[in-house]
Amino acid sequence: MHEALTSIPCRREIIRAHKESGGRVAAVLPIHYPRALFRAFQILPVELWGPPEIDPQYSKAHLQPYVCPLVHNALSYITGPESEVFDLVAVPHTCDSLQGLCSILTDLILPRQPVFPIYLPRGRRESDAQFLANEFHALYRKLEALTSLSPSEDEVMACILREEDADEVLAELNRKRKFLPLCQRDFYHLLRSREYLPAERFCELAKSFLAKAENESRDKGLPIILSGIVPEPMSLFEFIERAGGVVVADDLACCGRRLYGPGEDNDVFRRMAKSILSAPPDSTRGSSIQERADHMVRMVKMSGAKAVLFYCMKFCEPELFGHPPLRDELNKINIPTLVIESELSEASLNPSVGSLELFLETILCG
Repeated sequence: MHEALTSIPCRREIIRAHKESGGRVAAVLPIHYPRALFRAFQILPVELWGPPEIDPQYSKAHLQPYVCPLVHNALSYITGPESEVFDLVAVPHTCDSLQGLCSILTDLILPRQPVFPIYLPRGRRESDAQFLANEFHALYRKLEALTSLSPSEDEVMACILREEDADEVLAELNRKRKFLPLCQRDFYHLLRSREYLPAERFCELAKSFLAKAENESRDKGLPIILSGIVPEPMSLFEFIERAGGVVVADDLACCGRRLYGPGEDNDVFRRMAKSILSAPPDSTRGSSIQERADHMVRMVKMSGAKAVLFYCMKFCEPELFGHPPLRDELNKINIPTLVIESELSEASLNPSVGSLELFLETILCG
């Protein structure tokens, strides 16, 4: 079924419509950033998870070969002709590799667009929330200088409330995934449209699918949890389905780790900060291994998953360092695990298909 693929507008269409209306567009690198703040300045944030299938030849002259493919692809894309549609680039300090990319773009290779770093705290303390609120306030000043706009607190709050509505709809999609008339790939195509659709468009689209939810579960196959940064190439879901598996929950940086709760503060900057810090444990935000393990064990019990697939980008240090202890914790509750490394391309995924099939077959036959 490919209904989602035909009903979801593509990125180019959304970008073109927004620019024709007089707005600006920001290219935003992973993972956490204040969507509402950009929208308050009439800037549409469009996320760049690589993007996949980009020729990284240009980046190889500027980055070490052991830097992750997401950063290699991003540098090649941002410095290429297709990025001309963007008016600015935002780079959250997600990891050392992305921080290095930001330094390259601000000090060595200067793209046409201004580049704004966003520094994230590595904890959930009150001081972390205040630090992030201060970062967002500093970003407000930069956007103010760029656009000559000065949205009021009420205008920013209105954007925050729209984003919080969209976050709640996203969470509802995750809760009702097994009742939706969508194959796995189409379901994640719908979830990931949150990466570029305006909040109000995403809510409208997602609710149209939620209205079609059925009474009985459509899940067929061995229930698994998918963990990692980004499920590229998206054909991964077709391979999982053909091997007899079904993803019943995820710990993906682009999806499950961004199930934000509403902020609890009247100050707009602190509200956005607290919302981001409310997200599930994340290796890139400095969450402890124990926090992540406890979270994954809870997901296993709530979803009824029988296995966990760690789908990791090559050279992704925040993820790779955590795999051994996480797998040990899951082994304690008799949950088998498999690690597959990818470089965001079909060519890098294909050799691992046999391992995935054997992994799921062993569990199904056991």
